[in-house]
Formats: sequence, C-alpha cells, structure tokens
Amino acid sequence: MRFSDRSPLWEDLKYTLWLPLYLLLFLALERMPMDSYWATQLPVDARIPFCEWFVIPYCLWYPLLAAVGLYLLFRDRAAFRRYMLFLGTAFLLSALLWFLIPNGQDLRPAVLPRENFLTALVAGLYHIDTNTNVFPSVHVLGSVGAALAVWDCGALKRRQALRAGAAVLAALICLSTLLIKQHTVLDVAGGLLLGGMIARPVYRHTLESRISRKLA
Repeated sequence: MRFSDRSPLWEDLKYTLWLPLYLLLFLALERMPMDSYWATQLPVDARIPFCEWFVIPYCLWYPLLAAVGLYLLFRDRAAFRRYMLFLGTAFLLSALLWFLIPNGQDLRPAVLPRENFLTALVAGLYHIDTNTNVFPSVHVLGSVGAALAVWDCGALKRRQALRAGAAVLAALICLSTLLIKQHTVLDVAGGLLLGGMIARPVYRHTLESRISRKLA
C-alpha cells in the first residue's frame, strides 16, 4: 500500500477531534428537556409510505462514514483532511441549529404495521434516537460528505464504478430517512442545502485544479 503523504499519522488524526465534541453535544441535546419544538413535517410527508426495508441502507450510514475515513487516512491524507473538515463543520453547525431552533417531527407510527426483524430494528432505532434534533438531517449531511470524499480521492479517480456506487448508496441513505420515518422532506432538503454550502469552500480548490488540468 502506497501512502500519499509521509507525515506522521497523528498529525492527521487531530482532524478527528471534532467528533468527541459533537457526540457530547448530541447526547446533551438529546437529553435536554424540550416542552415544545418546531415540527418540521409537511403535508407531503404523510403521503410517503413506511417501508422497513430501508432500515438497511439507513444503518449502512455508520460503516460507510467510517470506511471512507479509514481508506482516505491511509491512501489520500489531503482528501482525508477535507473529509474531516466537511463532516466536522456540518455536524457542529447542525448541533448549533438544534440548540438555537429546537425541532422535531411527529411522523413515527404509534404501532409499526408489521412484526419482523426489520421492523424490530426500526423500533430499536426509535428507542435509542428521539424524534427531536432532526433539521438538518446529519444522515443526509454524512452521506453527501462520504460521496464527495470518494469523488475527491485521487486513489479512486479511475474507479468509476466505486464512485458511482458510493453516490447510489448515499442517495439510498437519504431516501431511507424518509421511508422509515426518521426525517421529513424538509430535514432532507436542509441537509442537502447545508451540505452544498459547506462543500463549495471545502472542495473549491480541488475542483478548480481538476478543471484546469483538463483544459490544459
């Protein structure tokens, strides 16, 4: 395995220091008493069916983010730093928005329509993750970040199938948040908008350099 950067590993691991801070903020906000909140659901959300099969891509979000981070750490340090900058900015800004504008959604079914392994998994998610702090969706932000990072990685520039697969998985994860009633259309739109705003400065120089090389 060839390293794209010979600097000591710890120098780039410092870019992950936002993660414990975010987790502490998330846990604190989840346990904060909330008498009322802005409900983000729209009429269109009631028309979206519940489908427990989408809990599978929803749960794949966690290994996706970790796998992309580990791969970049060992194969493309510069891309790893941009990936951490994107995720850290996106997740911490989301936590700030949750604090400033308490929000939640009221879409979760009181009784799940079927009993099987997948609906049991959904019920477990409902139990450990409240229906608050949903706008913007960090599942959407993380998926966008992972797809962008795969596109950004120099070691994967010839792996078009892998790049396309990451994009498809990211899209399925975003869709899954709606179909298992974890998020609303507005939450997803907010995640896409914030992700686009953060991606512009983080990946601007990378995009400009690649365009310049193609035009040269």
